[in-house]
Amino acid sequence: MVIGIPREIMHDEGRVSATPETVKKMKDDGFEVLVETKAGAGAFFADEAYAAAGAEIVADVAELYKRADIVLKVKEPLFNEEKGLHEIDMMHEGQYLITFIHPASPVNHEMVRRMAAKGIIGLTLDGVPRISRAQNMDALTSMSTCAGYKGILIAANDLTKFMPQIFCAVGMIKPVNALVIGTGVAGLQALATAKRLGAVTYAADIRPAAAEQAKSLGAKVVELGVPAEKAMGEGGYALALDEETLEGERRVLADVVKDMDIIFCSALVPSKLAPVILTEEMVKSMKPGSVIVDISIDQGGNCALTVPGETAKKYGVTIEGIKNIPGMLPTSSTWMFAQNIYNLVKYLNRSGRFTLDRNDDIVKGILTTIGGEIVHQGALDAMKRVH
Repeated sequence: MVIGIPREIMHDEGRVSATPETVKKMKDDGFEVLVETKAGAGAFFADEAYAAAGAEIVADVAELYKRADIVLKVKEPLFNEEKGLHEIDMMHEGQYLITFIHPASPVNHEMVRRMAAKGIIGLTLDGVPRISRAQNMDALTSMSTCAGYKGILIAANDLTKFMPQIFCAVGMIKPVNALVIGTGVAGLQALATAKRLGAVTYAADIRPAAAEQAKSLGAKVVELGVPAEKAMGEGGYALALDEETLEGERRVLADVVKDMDIIFCSALVPSKLAPVILTEEMVKSMKPGSVIVDISIDQGGNCALTVPGETAKKYGVTIEGIKNIPGMLPTSSTWMFAQNIYNLVKYLNRSGRFTLDRNDDIVKGILTTIGGEIVHQGALDAMKRVH
């Protein structure tokens, strides 16, 4: 089978789905590997290194898509302006696509429908379950680590004031307050980074264990009052809350957000739309010059005013909806991502052919489109709600 590694075309995306190290592993496993020219340039992996690892360097991405049985990408298919074609239009029936599809996000619904219509077998990395045997395939966790770290640096850069307490000849400047909503992998990394930069940190998470971890990092925990049985599901992930419970969470946070200088949003429910936690009224109540970094935007966002892929200013508050924060750390994030996606490819490879056992928990979690149909339950549920 032939694996294709295209260059990522999202604006400012420096990551790539394979390194020379993982290309060599795939070659040793019996795959032929095609790498688009300069695919790794943004992460400082040169064409020569890929060629030395056994890859064929392909100048025309359309040829790569035509020849590949399996396409490994970082981001969902997008419109390729150089070719004047959507990446899906260059793909073919029966081709496997492994990437972050985020099929539940409304902005991706039409793209997922097109994938199904084209007969593409879509496997989404954000569906990898949090189970022991899938840990080394869990690209979402790897990228969350990057997003938590870099997201706080973005917030610090947007602020018009110092983050730490500063003493100077004319007096003392107080440290900023930073609230992290959702203290999973990204949230914990955000808390640790904010604390290193001198902020007073606060944390909110409906899961008792996650809140306890935040407390261990020195954060002041905001008690949301959600019963544990409603909060945490299989694998430690948060459960989707009913509207009444979610409204109760918003009421608690409404008294907290007005005192915050930074709010980092990372509350997610696996394979479903992210819960809207920050309302327009809550944003209005925040201090002018405050910053919201909403890394949940790939699944719809935690803030009602976040603009996907953009930096917005609403009511004097900067709201970051950047969709590829890990792409701003391309060398580290590529190394992590490439290892994750290689481990998934190796798991699915059976004697040189891909095997999809529909009863397997990993396959069930990632399978998005097959046989001309959308089969991802989270996407189907979200499509029903939107329409």
